[in-house]
Amino acid sequence: MPDNRPSADGARVLADLHALRAFGAYKTGVHKPTFSEPHKLSLEWLVQKLPEANLSAAVDGIGNVFGTSAKPGSKLLAGSHLESQNYAGWLDGPLGVVYALEAARVLNIDPSVKGAVEVAAWCDEEGHFGSFLGSRSYVGQVTEAEIDAARDRTSGRTMRDALADTGLAGRPRVGVEPGRHVGYLEAHIEQGDTLESGRLAIGVVTSIVGIWQYQINFAGEQNHAGTTRMAVRKDAGLALAKFCVAIDERFPAACGPRTVWTTGRITLDPGAPSIIPGGAEMLFQIRDDDPAVIARLEQLLRTMADEASTQGPCTVTVEKLRTGAPAMMNPGFQDAIEAASKALAGGRSVRMPSGAGHDAQMLATVMPAAMLFVPSIGGISHHWTENTADADIVTGAEVYVDACRRILGG
Repeated sequence: MPDNRPSADGARVLADLHALRAFGAYKTGVHKPTFSEPHKLSLEWLVQKLPEANLSAAVDGIGNVFGTSAKPGSKLLAGSHLESQNYAGWLDGPLGVVYALEAARVLNIDPSVKGAVEVAAWCDEEGHFGSFLGSRSYVGQVTEAEIDAARDRTSGRTMRDALADTGLAGRPRVGVEPGRHVGYLEAHIEQGDTLESGRLAIGVVTSIVGIWQYQINFAGEQNHAGTTRMAVRKDAGLALAKFCVAIDERFPAACGPRTVWTTGRITLDPGAPSIIPGGAEMLFQIRDDDPAVIARLEQLLRTMADEASTQGPCTVTVEKLRTGAPAMMNPGFQDAIEAASKALAGGRSVRMPSGAGHDAQMLATVMPAAMLFVPSIGGISHHWTENTADADIVTGAEVYVDACRRILGG
């Protein structure tokens, strides 16, 4: 592409990111839960910035921010989210919003671009009140009853109260307008170390994993820890521990090349040092982008539970809590990102799946979607030490803007 075309302003991108970082600053990261005061300030900041890109700004009834363009031609939707996990990093979410804003500022005023970038900041990607509520609302997957039932996982505050406190009660929720957008492009820090360890600048996301979550329950017999002989105990905590070890021993033979699994929480009942646990539960999660692999692992999990129940002394049951379909990213958009990387990042890119969930997987259900990753220092995310080198942020912005230009150009 000609070198004289306008490109991303790296200093402006960094200044925007640091402005957002100031809202809810915590150590070197941020604490910006959904609908907290720092989150509301971030939404207001974006609403004030969108006119710089010739976009009209609006916030809908679930807290999504939209910047829409009246420019003729194709429209590309771009964005991410502005809230954070509790006491977490400053780039997870805002990087994608600022890249989208920058692409809109550069391309929407360029007469050679026959179209425009429209910006979205999706609410609650981090799941304080639910699962991808903002982007799921946009694609028609959230009911009013779900909003009625939603509670902040930390404080218990209802989502209805949070919407009212933010001045959004009664506003309509915006849904996808079929045919308006050629697709959706999202940028994000990698949240892993593939790019950094490979000295690469850009990750071209091929797919976003599905997430399956289970509650595994162990039923034993509560009794006195000092007087009950070891030979006759029905210790649910011990049964759980053995089951965890068995998973790590048996899953590798059945998993895919990028499958991951995690025991995220263990609870013992009653959880006292002088009482043998009569019950125990573990929250268990599997991630992969191949539903066939997940089906195989789920069957293995249930087989293991049946075997453990038969062998005793405790019974084991598996309850599925969440099913998350993986999303495949658009091949043509992947090509555009890769071509932009060749032009502006020396081709230091790699095609890779995303092991984390993102709003792009929701948008992929209604339009072509793609994602671009930039390196994470040390692979750290969801922690206040999360960071990316300024040079990598700027390179990512340049590639992102060029990829948007290529997608709008067909």
